[in-house]
Amino acid sequence: MTTPPVPRVEVHESRSDLATSVAGAFLRLLTVLQASGDVPSIALTGGTIADEIHREIVRLAPGTEVDWSRVEFFWGDERFVAPDSDDRNARAVRADFLDLVGVDPARVHEMPSTADAPDVDAAATSYADEVRAVGSGRFALVMLGVGPDGHVASLFPGFPQLDVDDRIAVGVTGSPKPPPERVSLTFAALNRADEVWFVVSGADKAEAVGRALSTPPPDVHEVPAVGVRGEAETIWFLDHDSASRI
Repeated sequence: MTTPPVPRVEVHESRSDLATSVAGAFLRLLTVLQASGDVPSIALTGGTIADEIHREIVRLAPGTEVDWSRVEFFWGDERFVAPDSDDRNARAVRADFLDLVGVDPARVHEMPSTADAPDVDAAATSYADEVRAVGSGRFALVMLGVGPDGHVASLFPGFPQLDVDDRIAVGVTGSPKPPPERVSLTFAALNRADEVWFVVSGADKAEAVGRALSTPPPDVHEVPAVGVRGEAETIWFLDHDSASRI
C-alpha cells in the first residue's frame, strides 16, 4: 500500500479567513470532480467553525458551476438523539447549507436518530450498510474537526472504538463530551478517502494540533487525529490561534 503524503498545513490570520478559504477550496474541488463526471461522496463534520464554513459555501456558491444534485453527503459522526434535537450535527448543516443550496434530499445520508434505531450499535450497523451501498463506501473528501483532547469524529482518546478495524461505523457510549451516545465512522472508513481536511479554530485546540503535527507523531490512542490521512492529500486548515503550538 502506498504511504499517504505528508500533511499540508495552511494557517489563516483569522477564523473568518479560515472559513472563507475552506469554503472556496470545497467549491473548487466539487467543480473539478464533477467536470470529470464524478458524483463525489463527501463526509461532513459539525461544530462552530464548520457552521461558519457552511454559511460561506452558501454565500460563494452562486458564482460556481457546482451541481448540487450530483453530490452525496454523509457525516463522520452524529449524536444519537431525537431527530429534532439541536444536538444533531445534521440539523445545523441542513439549516445553514444543504437546504439553502438545493441539495437533492435523496443525496443526504444522515446517521440514524433515536427514532430510527433502538440503540447506538443498531444505528451504526444501519449507517454502515448505507455507506457501503452508496459509492462503495469511498469518499472523495472527509472533513473533520479536532477536539481539545485530539479526538476526531467521535473517536476519543483511550476508547475501544480506536481499535475497531473491521467495521465502517461504531456506536459510542459514555462520550466525555455530551451528549453521551454517538455514532462514528471508524478509522477504516475515514481513511477510505482521497482527501482529508482538518478544519480547526481557536486557542483551546492549539495543544492538540501541536501534538498531532509533531515529529514523531504521538500514539493514536492518545491523539486520535493522527489516525486519519487522505490517500491523495491531507490538509490542516488552521487559524492563527489554533496554530500557535506548531
